Amino acid sequence: MAGETATIIDEAAVAEAARRIAPYVRRTPVVVRNEFDRALGCRLFFKCEHLQLGGAFKARGAFNAVFSLSEAEAGSGVVAHSSGNHATALALAARARGIPAHLVMPENASRVKITNVRAAGGRITFCRPTPQAREAAASAILTETGGVLVHPFDDRRVMAGQGTAAVEFLEEAGELDVLLVPVGGGGLISGTAVGAKARYPRIRVVGVEPEGAADAWRGFRAGRIDRTGKADTIADGLRSYLGDLTFAVIRDRVDDIVTVSEAGIVRAMKCLREEGGLEVEPSAAVPFAAILENRVEVSGRKIGMILTGGNVEPAGD
Repeated sequence: MAGETATIIDEAAVAEAARRIAPYVRRTPVVVRNEFDRALGCRLFFKCEHLQLGGAFKARGAFNAVFSLSEAEAGSGVVAHSSGNHATALALAARARGIPAHLVMPENASRVKITNVRAAGGRITFCRPTPQAREAAASAILTETGGVLVHPFDDRRVMAGQGTAAVEFLEEAGELDVLLVPVGGGGLISGTAVGAKARYPRIRVVGVEPEGAADAWRGFRAGRIDRTGKADTIADGLRSYLGDLTFAVIRDRVDDIVTVSEAGIVRAMKCLREEGGLEVEPSAAVPFAAILENRVEVSGRKIGMILTGGNVEPAGD
């Protein structure tokens, strides 16, 4: 089955992405917090992608996609729909290449993420906060501009770029027993599973979703994509349904998917901030919530978590 998904994304694609994006993205630190280890009876390692360019791991996939384009393809710019972090990342990558970025964002997008996209030079079109509205608006812009769609997750170039975070993580932390990854559209966990298992085949890659946006959890168990139900969660970066490409890789390479409560996400954010000094957005706190809510076995194990983003609203907003 791994051979089947290799036609979507393989170790070579992740390695090529790492070389391509190296001049543009940050090699983010891996940190430990001994107080957490003592309290939880395990070794925890945090990959700080909330310190990445644009405040999220999304820069990796965006830069890989944009700098994969030929001159002819890039000429009319790039188009995407995003709740914020992919939009910011794509705007930054497009600016670095000197091409326009047209971004569709939901009208209820986080203000800090809207500000980030505009600061990066992105051209925003707002739409209703539904997957259908986002896709329709992006399609209209593609027709108008002739640009290239860079999907926020269901894109081989994006998936390969996201996988570079796990490769860096394991180069520094060494072999882990479990790697916990937030799941929205599946781009990060797809790339992570490919990159991590190529280096350490026995590592368990476990996805974590909010209970209010658990399409991947349902689909993983049913063996088919489940796009039913409305996503309702504070973790705005995880409200997307899985794509066809990402689901195929998840089905074959990911070991499990678990869910966490909204209260657990808030508790995890607070704990990371107040006890760990790590200021992250709700989506990034989801893996730590899985540990605090005992959704994964951690006793005596080496556990890695990718802190995916740090774009939070200022206090008082």
